[in-house]
Amino acid sequence: MSAPRERITLEPAYVLHSREYRDTSRILDVFSVAHGRITLFARGARGPKSKLAPLLMPFRPLLVSWTGRGDAAQLTGAEPNGELSALPSRQVMSGFYLNELIINLTTRHDPQPQLFDDYAAALRSLAGDVGAEPTLRVFEKRLLASLGYGLEFDVEAGTYYRFHVGEGLAEVREDSPGAYSGRCLLALQQEQLADGESLDVARRVLRQALDHCLEGRELRTRTVARSMARRGSP
Repeated sequence: MSAPRERITLEPAYVLHSREYRDTSRILDVFSVAHGRITLFARGARGPKSKLAPLLMPFRPLLVSWTGRGDAAQLTGAEPNGELSALPSRQVMSGFYLNELIINLTTRHDPQPQLFDDYAAALRSLAGDVGAEPTLRVFEKRLLASLGYGLEFDVEAGTYYRFHVGEGLAEVREDSPGAYSGRCLLALQQEQLADGESLDVARRVLRQALDHCLEGRELRTRTVARSMARRGSP
């Protein structure tokens, strides 16, 4: 006898990505609070007459309902979960970067309620149109911790360190290639990235750790950002 179909009602969630399916439907990558990252089929979710089409967009807090198990579950409903505030245009690429990290680095059907809250907090920060970089660095740090690759910050402010993936931070001379200031590493630990040097150190050390987790996979948002920078786009 087959297992009964699972029915989930009004689960807090975000759409990370969607793609067209047949004539009027979509396949959704969804990040939910209690079920982690899942795939849902949204039938009739395209077209001018679809009531779901305006809702099933990235960065919007939703309450979603579905039925089924595994990767063949069917979306049965969606409604706003609070205010559906859009990201400012200058923050949209940062939002897609967050989504791409979650898609590439989390496991399907693995609940990550703390990461869900961290993601929601990052979106609220971006929606407030504050500087994107501190928000992204803090989320990267928290994401690595959720994956079991959190950084160990046993450092002193007046000392310099190098970061070796898999080994952690090792004390070095100030003029050593790739040396990171202990002061800046402590700023990352405390999530107080208030100056350019601290942001630069956070970006470089977190990039090392994330690249290790990505195992050579290139993020599309990074490629697009580099292309925009070459063209001198804002």
